[in-house]
Amino acid sequence: MTDVSVQQWGEVGGRGPVDLWVLQSAQVRVEVLSLGAILRSVCCRGREGHMEDVVLGFDHLEGYLSDQRYLGATVGRVANRIARGHFVVEGKEYRLDINNGPNALHGGLRGFNKAIWLATAVEGGVQLSLTSPDGDQGYPGEVQVSVSYTLQGETLTAEYQARSTKTTPINLTNHSYFNLAGQAAADIYDHQVSISAQSYLPVDDSSIPTGEIRRVKGTPFDLTTPVLIGPRLKEVPGPGFDHNFCLSFPGDSWTERGAARVFHPASGRVLEVSTSQPGVQFYTANFLDGLTGKGGVMYRKHSSFCLETQNWPDAVNQAPFPSCLLCPGEDYHHVTRFTFTTV
Repeated sequence: MTDVSVQQWGEVGGRGPVDLWVLQSAQVRVEVLSLGAILRSVCCRGREGHMEDVVLGFDHLEGYLSDQRYLGATVGRVANRIARGHFVVEGKEYRLDINNGPNALHGGLRGFNKAIWLATAVEGGVQLSLTSPDGDQGYPGEVQVSVSYTLQGETLTAEYQARSTKTTPINLTNHSYFNLAGQAAADIYDHQVSISAQSYLPVDDSSIPTGEIRRVKGTPFDLTTPVLIGPRLKEVPGPGFDHNFCLSFPGDSWTERGAARVFHPASGRVLEVSTSQPGVQFYTANFLDGLTGKGGVMYRKHSSFCLETQNWPDAVNQAPFPSCLLCPGEDYHHVTRFTFTTV
């Protein structure tokens, strides 16, 4: 059984209250905010039974309102980068705000992560809903979006759904930063990671995929067997991992697949991720630079990792990639599961 409760956590001037939902099973405790459909915390046990919060975040609402690193947030309308903030759909050109070098990132200057979602209880969790109006952040169509977080035992499920009045790109994900050692750990160098992908997407110097789909074998991106993150980061070009790993390809059937497993040997904690999305962006917090988080802890470079289950980046501009277009009358539907265990 999962206990679900709610309390008001703060208020945003002119926009209303922000609620904190708590999902509690025998093994895991999850906190969800109606602001940004944010995963505020996930507390799970280690090998010795000690509970630790393994998701980075803030103690107060103000931290999330000013956050520019998307801690715990649901990001959209399109997660990841769109090259030059530009795309063409059905012969019409659209231009988005540029907010990441020369590119548009995670939905724009005021994406879904800054919206207050309507939250309602569902069995074992909470459903958060949002209406994104036609033209929101430059995107076409009015989009009705929902994400449901449900907790069953050791598994937290995120289920995303959307419908649109016009053909529009959409790509929703959760942007939680994890450290299985807990808030106070300085880095993730002692974590082991494996990702079930035979290919990844190389990127240019602004982190846009080049269009090549490259095999991981013989590269530092081969994570098909468990790899210690610290030593492997020294082999990866640039500041760290911030790449899409290809879980499925255009034409593959819609199905949930095992995506990644991260193990922290010292605590015994394991995080396993499965998803129906065709990709997972493995990101090693390369741009955290001294952000003050929970308990006054400083979150720095490589202090955490993200496993952003999603469509491939810039898919709206790269025809060979899996389509990210949602047409009127169609249903967008994806599921991602996070399972927290110990060994």
